[in-house]
Amino acid sequence: MKRTLLHNAKVLTMEPDQPTADAALVHGNRIVAVGADAHAQAGPHATRIDVGGRTALPGFIDPHNHLLSTAESLASVDARYPVVRDAAGLVAAVAAQAAVTPEGQWIRAFGMDDAKYTRRPTRHLLDEATDRHPVIVYHVSGHQAVVNSAALTWRGIGADVADPPGGRFLRDEAGRLTGMVTDSAMELLLPVAVDIGCHGPNFHTDLPAEHLLGWLSDAAPHYLAAGLTTIADPQVSARELRIYRAARAAGTLPVRTVAMPLSHQLDALSSIGLAGPFGDDWLNLGAMKFYADGTLLGGTAMFTEPYGEHGQFTGSLYWQPGELRSLVERAGRAGWQVAIHTQGDRAMGFAVDAVTAAVRAFGDDARPRIEHCGHPTAEHVRRFADLGVIPVNQPNFLHDSGGDFRRRLGDRAHRLQPMRDEIDAGLRPVLSSDSFVSSFRPMHTVANAVRRKTREGQDIGADQAVTLAEALRAHTIDAAFALRMEDRIGSLRPEKLADIVVLDRDIEAADVDDLSEAGAWLTMLDGEIVHDPGRRD
Repeated sequence: MKRTLLHNAKVLTMEPDQPTADAALVHGNRIVAVGADAHAQAGPHATRIDVGGRTALPGFIDPHNHLLSTAESLASVDARYPVVRDAAGLVAAVAAQAAVTPEGQWIRAFGMDDAKYTRRPTRHLLDEATDRHPVIVYHVSGHQAVVNSAALTWRGIGADVADPPGGRFLRDEAGRLTGMVTDSAMELLLPVAVDIGCHGPNFHTDLPAEHLLGWLSDAAPHYLAAGLTTIADPQVSARELRIYRAARAAGTLPVRTVAMPLSHQLDALSSIGLAGPFGDDWLNLGAMKFYADGTLLGGTAMFTEPYGEHGQFTGSLYWQPGELRSLVERAGRAGWQVAIHTQGDRAMGFAVDAVTAAVRAFGDDARPRIEHCGHPTAEHVRRFADLGVIPVNQPNFLHDSGGDFRRRLGDRAHRLQPMRDEIDAGLRPVLSSDSFVSSFRPMHTVANAVRRKTREGQDIGADQAVTLAEALRAHTIDAAFALRMEDRIGSLRPEKLADIVVLDRDIEAADVDDLSEAGAWLTMLDGEIVHDPGRRD
């Protein structure tokens, strides 16, 4: 097996006994030494790579990243802001795709951020782009979508359609469908591969396996160039698991992948005695995913007090509090680590009650997760500490939509994702992207956790900012802890798996406003160099 020495580096090990070093030695797929020991043990035949004073650290771990859905989005129309800035831009983007798409074939777009538009998108707006293709445009939150009239007709959805539990078909003042749907109603828009009931938004569309596998393989260079080596997909159905297993067997799985089954599978998996962690270092089952409320951007997060410019958003719940508690408690009793999507403070109280029951049923080392952890109160944070909750934060939202949050929530916006309070309470909050919803580039996430600025340059909860060192830990070793993989990945020490990213600069010397520009100069996964664009000097 070959040996590789990374030297002349600024190594951040994430190990308290030896936090920094100037070199790391890899043998096969394992780290064998760091610092002086790496130089001493390299031997004459080791491949030596001069890092040139750049920062080297463990491969980034994203514990909330919809890998397969991101791969789909990369192959679809990009409707993200600022690529699409307004309703006219959305029409133009869809029309451009329609011009090269066979008539009758679906057109899909991802990332619409209509909170930044002056004209709200409707089916009639999308009809301006095409009436010869069914069109679906996914909201940036992933919790709602807008379709054109052809899509409604093709799916047989008329004005008399009933709102399903946990979702809505939005209507105008005359009761006519606008084409906008939220949460579980999305299941009725496209043919779906699985029925998830009211367990979450259904974006598990029925697509040919060969397309999904191809898109997944195509996503690899994007993830590896960002320095990502491990992700957890937080909403896995049988559809995703089949594709991930096929990719694992074919050797085309882009990164280490933890599959988090969605809660609609609880009974089926429990009936055969299956619970995570289960699998190998490349593909395994992790926590089980549940939903409490909806999304901040879509107006469906559940707060104690309504929010919005006119107090128009009252939020919605996927489950009544007792139902959520019972469901999550059953999962804990079956041996599952639990993870609950929760945004608003009212829903947070319900989620903490459910976690309390699950931890009691699970026993020691439950490691419950609160996904997004949007607006916990100080009392919630105190309860988190008692329960060992892992807040799974996505500070990219504070940059991408912070101006909208400030406008809709007022002073409450400064309490969103309070990582400083969480760390001070003794918690181990982690950083993640929620890609496809926001950028999967870890240094974007790190930068936004450190600077807490909106896209417009306004502060948003500046007192909740974290240090660069804290942010890097939250995206490496603490993220590994959230995945129960801290014994194998997340830090650089002998015997751990050789997942390493060398960034393209010394990030400790970089200006905070330049952090988000950092990318991978070299990425090593399982001891193999998988990203090396030839920039060595």
